[in-house]
Amino acid sequence: MAGLGTGEILIIALVLVVLFGSRKLPDMARSVGRSLRVFKAETARPHADDESRPVPAASLEEQARLLEEQAARLRAQASKA
Repeated sequence: MAGLGTGEILIIALVLVVLFGSRKLPDMARSVGRSLRVFKAETARPHADDESRPVPAASLEEQARLLEEQAARLRAQASKA
C-alpha cells in the first residue's frame, strides 16, 4: 500500500473513526465499493460512442424510429396534463 506501514494505517483508521463515527464508516465503505464496481464495469465494456467501428444504417433508422415514438408519447402526455 504505497509504502504505508502498520502504524500509519492505524492512525488513518483512527482519524476516520473520529471524523465520521463508527456507524457511518461501513456505509461509506459500501458506497465506495459500489462506485468502484460501477466504474470498473463502465470502463471494461466497449463504448457505444466509439467511432472506430461503423454503425450499420439499419440500426440508426431503428433508433430514429424509436426516438420518434418516444417523442410522440411525451407530446401526448404533455397535452393531457
